[in-house]
Amino acid sequence: MKIGISSLMIQRGKTGIGQYLFALLKAMLTKAEEEQFVVFALEEDLQLFDFARERVELMRVAEQWRAPLKNIVWHQTQLPRLARELRLDVLHVPSYRRLLWPRPCPMVATIHDLAPFTVTRKYDLLRTAYARYFVPYLARRQDHVIAISETTARDLRHFFRVEPARLSVVYNGVDHEQFHPTDAAAQKIEVAKTFELTAPYFLYVARIEHPGKNHLRLIHAFNAFKAETGLDWQLVLAGSDWKGAEVVHEAAHKSRWSADIRFLGFVPDKQLPALYGAAEGFVFPSLFEGFGMPAIEAMACGCPVICGSAGALGEVVGEAALLLKDVTDEAEMTRRLVEVATGPELRLELRRK
Repeated sequence: MKIGISSLMIQRGKTGIGQYLFALLKAMLTKAEEEQFVVFALEEDLQLFDFARERVELMRVAEQWRAPLKNIVWHQTQLPRLARELRLDVLHVPSYRRLLWPRPCPMVATIHDLAPFTVTRKYDLLRTAYARYFVPYLARRQDHVIAISETTARDLRHFFRVEPARLSVVYNGVDHEQFHPTDAAAQKIEVAKTFELTAPYFLYVARIEHPGKNHLRLIHAFNAFKAETGLDWQLVLAGSDWKGAEVVHEAAHKSRWSADIRFLGFVPDKQLPALYGAAEGFVFPSLFEGFGMPAIEAMACGCPVICGSAGALGEVVGEAALLLKDVTDEAEMTRRLVEVATGPELRLELRRK
């Protein structure tokens, strides 16, 4: 079987979709040795697939197609032609905004979430309109759709009217060879050396996005936590700047405790386990998630998690995290931060769970 995979939406590998695609390809290469794989990748992203060069055929796509609108055009015009020329048996597109209208071969899509239907102002007007009014038709033209949680599957049935027979739930997995509990003392030494983090800290791994990732309320809650406890704990925000990042940076800059709010930028996968393992707590107050990989990775590393329940988060973390009933309630968020920081027994129990 000849399997085509589009990677033109991974944004240089610094997104959840990028990490999903890398992990999926690595797994398929070990489980399906008899299959042929063709990966379509933008020129500057080709190096990200060095791990698979010996097993896959990399199709170079000119950088002129990177911009979002041009990217969509490429998927609707160039990819169908290439799929026919290469005689693909199946084509996988892991992003709903890049789904094809033409049907050059059987098509499988992975859809991670339908956030534009739930979170206001998550995307600009054009992207929101495209997702709401055109993508449902594209989704129904796919031969099969993979949802990464029951929550996303339910949204696909409701908003996109995807038939249950063409819809499967395949949960995201964790690479336990990478994300697992290790020597916390050694990890603290590593993050002190790599990131100059020496004080206890709460960690949040997500792109710096406003309002979707809810950083602003977290910063306000952290300010209240510092005022109430006087502890030397820090708030560490790891992730690339995205839409609305300037609002988050301004709030941190204006904070009385701005020196204790650290922005690390994008953190490579290989450095994440130490960052999780050395943290005293992981906070994930996102307004909506189709899954919530960082919370699962943190728990896999033995890090106590404070988590919202919006979207699929409650479904995914189960009873192993300290849940926020309302992620818009800054007072509740502050209480949870105080509970974790002042409760060593609670931290131990969350690690055990």
